[in-house]
Amino acid sequence: MKWFNPMGIIKNMNIDAKTRQAIQHTYHCLIGCGIGEVLGMVIASLLGWERFGRVSLAIVLAFAFGYALTYRSVRRHTKTAVEAMRVTLATDTVSIASMEIIGNIMELIIPGVIMMTIVSPGFWLGLLASMSVAFVVTVPINRWMISRNPHVHHHM
Repeated sequence: MKWFNPMGIIKNMNIDAKTRQAIQHTYHCLIGCGIGEVLGMVIASLLGWERFGRVSLAIVLAFAFGYALTYRSVRRHTKTAVEAMRVTLATDTVSIASMEIIGNIMELIIPGVIMMTIVSPGFWLGLLASMSVAFVVTVPINRWMISRNPHVHHHM
C-alpha cells in the first residue's frame, strides 16, 4: 500500500513557490499536531481526565511531536543542533500554535467530541473536521511568515 502524499498533487498545481512551501510546512505541522492530539486524547481518556486535562495534554504533545518532526528534518540541513533548534522554534511555534488554537476551538464547538473515546466515529470525524479547518487557516499564516523571513524557512 502506497502512503498518500498530498505534496505530489501540489507539485502539479499552478501555485507559487512560497505557497507551495507554506503548504508543505503546514502539512508537516499537521502530522505532528495530529499525532500529539490523538496520543494526548488516548492517554487522557485512559486516565479518566476531564475536558481541561484532555485538551492540555493534547496541546503539550502536539507541540512536542510537531517540534520533534521538524527538528529531525531541519537538523539534516544545519551545521549544529543549536541552529536546528533555533530554526525549529522560529518556524514551528506560530504554526503549531495556530493549528492548536483553531483545532481546539473546533473540537470544543462540536458537541461532545472532546469527551468521546477513540473508538467512537464521532471522535475521528471531529478530529478530521478540526484539523482540516486548522490546516486551511494555518497555510496563509505560514505563507506570510515565509514571506517575512525566507532565510529561516529555506531549511524546511
